[in-house]
Amino acid sequence: MHKLLTFFISLSIVLLPSVIFGQTTCTDQIAGKSRAQLERELEACDKEIAEWTETLNKTKRDSASFVTDIAALTAKINAARANIKGKNIAIANLTKDIAKKQSEISILNTRITNGKKAIADILRKTNDINSYSLAEAMFSDKNLSEFFVDIDTYASTERALADLFTELRTVRNLTEAQKTTLNKKREAEAAARASLEASKKEVEINQAEKKTLLAINQTKEKTYAQVLADRQAKAAQIKAALFPLRDSVAIPFGTALQYAEAARSKTGVKPALILAILQQESNLGANVGSCVIINLTSGETKSVNNGNIFSNGIHPTRDLPPLQSILKNLGRNPLETRVSCPVSSTFGFGGAMGPAQFIPSTWNLMVEKIAGAIGKTIPNPWDPQDAIMAMAIFLKELLGTTGDPYTDQRTAACRYYSGKTCYGNGGANVGLSYGNSVMSKAATIQRDIDFLQGL
Repeated sequence: MHKLLTFFISLSIVLLPSVIFGQTTCTDQIAGKSRAQLERELEACDKEIAEWTETLNKTKRDSASFVTDIAALTAKINAARANIKGKNIAIANLTKDIAKKQSEISILNTRITNGKKAIADILRKTNDINSYSLAEAMFSDKNLSEFFVDIDTYASTERALADLFTELRTVRNLTEAQKTTLNKKREAEAAARASLEASKKEVEINQAEKKTLLAINQTKEKTYAQVLADRQAKAAQIKAALFPLRDSVAIPFGTALQYAEAARSKTGVKPALILAILQQESNLGANVGSCVIINLTSGETKSVNNGNIFSNGIHPTRDLPPLQSILKNLGRNPLETRVSCPVSSTFGFGGAMGPAQFIPSTWNLMVEKIAGAIGKTIPNPWDPQDAIMAMAIFLKELLGTTGDPYTDQRTAACRYYSGKTCYGNGGANVGLSYGNSVMSKAATIQRDIDFLQGL
């Protein structure tokens, strides 16, 4: 039998999880199924992901060879495919929920409209009754008993009006609550779709790598030792490549990763997310520029790139005093140390410090935690190691709690940028492009990390 065919047979028998041979409901067929059916299929997909992840971990413990490398890629591809199926199920459920919420909101809006009409009718009737004068009542064509019936109608009308106002307020509050829930579900759906696209891209990349390894193994173009040598050379290039940092000197990627790994050991935040935000901030710095303070009383700053003056350079009461204290403790000259420029001369303030871009007042709130984590009495926001640890500590508090890693990390990135979720309040896209850009960079960085760790 051909060696390659033998390899595939052995790979199928030894490495594939039992779910491939047993009955599973983790499929791409979701149309027309109830929510309960989709929930059961989602559980099956989660189980399949866990089994493929275990297979992947097993291959990592095996001796390096073409067989184990291809098996690892197969496990990664199938785990990602199961994840994609699970995301499609989650999106289908969210779509159903969104349609239901929209229907409920429509019904509530109709109740509000009808309530307003009823109130208008009652007010008109009340006004008609109020228009009676005593003389009109005495000399009208109505007899006295009819007039008192109207008085009774007036009293009941007032009670009905009060009841309607109370109901209207209740319905309005209920409608706003439903709209808030709807916005959250829409945000979750959008995040699930973004995560889905990221998983699809990972499958494409892993499939291409698997195809290359299969071709090399079949043609014997290279020995496995030669493949390893190529990988070692690529690893050296990755580690040596300079990693840009805002308002600080670039450091080798290997060093930045070492700092991020140390930060993860203290906080649990993924290094790829930390490094992606640092990279994003560096890109923003290239666009917005760096400034130096030119007035230690007002906080006025000047761009080091084009000489533009910013009267709103740094907040004069919130951030300028703590900045001067930080710089004094570090022995740095406040008139020469670079901080961020404002986004514009008419909006907000600048003054953020170092690679992680903390404003001085926030840094001071965290300084004790940072000092304890890195073992330094006076942390330095311009020191890459200190900045990375500070960023990880801050991100730990910002991570979402949906249970979906992609969504939670993107939410943390958006909050890091704007203080709000990617969709802000009321569904507005606040910092969404920032969060998406961070996650794209994180995926690229994670591939480099996986490559280095897989050697």
